[in-house]
Amino acid sequence: MNRRAFAQMMTAALANPGWIHARETVAKGVRFSFMLWALEIKAPFDRCVEIVAEAGYQGIELTGEFQKWSPEERRRVMARLRSLGLVVDSMSGIRAGFAVAEETEAFREQFVEHLRYAKELECPQVILLSGKRVAGATGQRETAVENLKRAAEIAAKEGIEIVIEPIDLIENPPIYLASVRDGFEIARAVNMPQVKVLYDFYHEQRSFGNLIEKLEKNVDMVGLVHVADVPGRHEAGTGEIDYTTIYRKLAELKYNRWIAMEYYPTEDPVASLKKTKAEAQRALGTV
Repeated sequence: MNRRAFAQMMTAALANPGWIHARETVAKGVRFSFMLWALEIKAPFDRCVEIVAEAGYQGIELTGEFQKWSPEERRRVMARLRSLGLVVDSMSGIRAGFAVAEETEAFREQFVEHLRYAKELECPQVILLSGKRVAGATGQRETAVENLKRAAEIAAKEGIEIVIEPIDLIENPPIYLASVRDGFEIARAVNMPQVKVLYDFYHEQRSFGNLIEKLEKNVDMVGLVHVADVPGRHEAGTGEIDYTTIYRKLAELKYNRWIAMEYYPTEDPVASLKKTKAEAQRALGTV
């Protein structure tokens, strides 16, 4: 870790001791998380976090559930997560898109509010969506870059990282940012260390494929990866994506961040999560 990175980490830690705990899990190497919404369709929140902990994961990811919680409920959730040895490693929930000019004011207001939630939940990373393509509009790329630069300046002061997430056009036909290729171009144009790309292999495979080459060329800009297979959004190995090769490539490229599963289990959730983590660890060479 260089001096600048260490100084940034310590500044954030002094402001929020929980932040450094979550960040240290990244520094130690690959950790495993689960995007909780994929379990919440079948079980209440408290049971979902228990499932993730029982399966031996270190993190959970949220999609805006916390916006409905009272301050007391957020404190209760954090106490429960600590008792289970879990952290919130990443979270989404901002409705306004960073690439839509008419949503710029709403995006910036919601982003500031979102960071308050992130600090309260000791979460070191937030996930942002681009919003829709605007028919006849020009300059959406420029809008995206400008809004992300401003967001990154604010996030840097809080010691929080941004990842932008492309969503496939099958799931969300109007979305502006649909491919990691464009995501990497936008992140490089922003040119700030706080802005990276969420590489969701499920979304990228559905619309574009060619997963490995884009990973190899841009791994320095990957801030998080999401795992589910195509079709069906089920466990790795149930569909057409060769996740063994992807995991081996991640290890070869020395990826040392979170791997988040975001799939619908086809069997008992605890057994499913344990199996997918074990398979990933074997391919990564960490067991």
